[in-house]
Parts: sequence; C-alpha cells; structure tokens
Amino acid sequence: MAILTLAQANQIINAALAHAEQAGYRPMAIAVLDESGNLKAFARQDGASMFRFEVAQAKAWGAVGMGASSRMLAQRAKDNPNFFVSLAATAKGRLLPQTGAILVRNSSGDLLGAVGASGGSGDEDEAICIAGVAAAGLVQG
Repeated sequence: MAILTLAQANQIINAALAHAEQAGYRPMAIAVLDESGNLKAFARQDGASMFRFEVAQAKAWGAVGMGASSRMLAQRAKDNPNFFVSLAATAKGRLLPQTGAILVRNSSGDLLGAVGASGGSGDEDEAICIAGVAAAGLVQG
C-alpha cells in the first residue's frame, strides 16, 4: 500500500511556503492530510491570521473525502448548494468547498492524501499546493 510519508509531507509544505514567499503572497498556512483525512503535517507562517489552520485543513479534508480538488467541489457547491450545506452539516463543519486544496497522488496514480492552504486568494492557495506537490515529486489529481 502506498502511503504519504512525513518526509514527503514536509517537502510539500516547505516548497509551498517557498513558492508563497517568492510570489509575495500574504502569510500562509498549509495542511497535509493522508488518504484517510488524518493530519500528517502542518505549518503556519509568522503573521498568518486566525483560522488559517482550520480553513486549510477543511479544504484538504473535503478534497480527500470527496475525491476531488476543492476547486471542483466549489463548483459543485454552486451547482448544488443544498447538498453541500447538508454535507457540511453531516461533516460537522470539517468540509469547506473553497478553492485551495488538491489531491496528492504518486506516479502510479495511488491516492496518498491532500494538501490545503489558506491565507491568500483561492487561486494563490491552490498555486502553492500545486508547487509543493510537484517539488515533492508527486502528482496532483
């Protein structure tokens, strides 16, 4: 069984934060979850505002739980808001269908987990996740 290692999770975080700093984004928080939605690693940059951990984790948790990027979930939520309100209630608020989280896979396509970010716009959050996953030699999807 393929797993996301702590070393890989930390590599994702370090590369994502480097990308955020290089791009001049506001302070970020990044949560990396395993394939079961358990927290593998987390980092919050100095100056990141309140709730960043919860938002990053909820984006990633929704992505891994629903098997789709949070961008895709955000679109689905627009198309079917009642379902996502019910889903968020069922998940006890742990699911946030907002852009900023992607699935993490290995080169064989095995689901390893998800990474979510919070601190910038949804597009910025997603961009640093993509950069982190690529730098770790893994695949988004």
